Amino acid sequence: MGKCRVLIVGGTGYIGKRIVKASLDQGHPTYVIQRREIGLDIDKLQTLLEFKKQGARLVQASFDDHQSLVDAVKMVDVVICTMSGVHFRSHNILLQLKLVEAIKEAGNVKRFLPSEFGMDPGRMENAMEPGRVTFDEKMEVRKAIEEANIPYTYVVANCFAGYFVGNLSQMDSLIPPTEKVRFYGDGNVKGVFMDEYDIATYAIKTIDDPRTLNKTLYVRPPGNILSQRELVEIWEKLTGKKLEKIYVSAQEFLAPIKSLDFASQVGVGHFYHIFYEGCLTNFEVKEEASKLYPEVDYKRMDEYLKLYV
Repeated sequence: MGKCRVLIVGGTGYIGKRIVKASLDQGHPTYVIQRREIGLDIDKLQTLLEFKKQGARLVQASFDDHQSLVDAVKMVDVVICTMSGVHFRSHNILLQLKLVEAIKEAGNVKRFLPSEFGMDPGRMENAMEPGRVTFDEKMEVRKAIEEANIPYTYVVANCFAGYFVGNLSQMDSLIPPTEKVRFYGDGNVKGVFMDEYDIATYAIKTIDDPRTLNKTLYVRPPGNILSQRELVEIWEKLTGKKLEKIYVSAQEFLAPIKSLDFASQVGVGHFYHIFYEGCLTNFEVKEEASKLYPEVDYKRMDEYLKLYV
C-alpha cells in the first residue's frame, strides 16, 4: 500500500515548515498550497521553492476561490492546516472554516489535522479573557469538522521550545537571561516542552494510524514534563552559573494585564494557565504520542538548551 498523499496549508509558517519537512522525511507525497495572496512576500516564496527542490509539489489555490481549494483537496488523502501564528487570529479561523467547507465538498479526505499544536482548547472553557477567544475559535473549527463528519486528529503539542525553553520561559525575550530569572509562583508547576520538529514528526505519524482517528493526540512525553525550576536547573548546570531568583505571585503577575496590548494580554493569560494553574499536566491522557510511537527519539530539553550555551 502506498503512502498517503498529504496537503499542507500554511506550510511557510513556524510549525508549517517543520510539518512539510516531516511529511517529506517520512516518505509521503507532499503537496503545499501556494496561495495567490502571497503577493510580494519573497521570504515565503523562497521557502516554497525550497520545498519544491526537496520534492514537494506546489499547488496554486486561494481562499477567495472555493473551487481552487476543493480541487487542491481532491489531489490528496490527508489535509493538515498550520495557519496559526504565535497567537491565533480570527482571520485565520474564517480561513479554516472555508477549508473545512472545501474538504466537506471534496468528500475524499481520510484525515484532517486542523491548526491546533498548542494547548487543548477542549479543556480551556474557563480560560480568562481576552486569551480565551483563541480557544473558543479553535473549538468553533472543531465543531464544524465534527458536524461535517470529516475524519480528524487534533494534535495538542503544548509548549514550543523555541518560545518557552531557550528563554527559560521569560516573557520578554527569546534568549536565556544572564543575571536574574523570574519564577511564576514557586516555579514548581509542571509544563510540557517540545522541540518543534518532534511535534511535526508525531503529527505526521498520526495521519494513517487508526488509533488516532477522531481522537486528540497529546504530545506529552514523560522526559519533557518539567517545571520552570527544572528548566532553570538544567541551564545552570550547562553554564555553571547560578541565576538570581525572583518569585512572582499570581496577583503580581496579573496586576498589569489591563494596561497591555491585546496580544500581550493573551500571552499573559496563557502563561498564567500554564505556570500557575498547571493546565497542561493536571489531567490524565489516553492517546500520548511517545507511547504510541516509541520509535521516535524525541529531543530532551537539556539537549535543546545546549543550542543556547
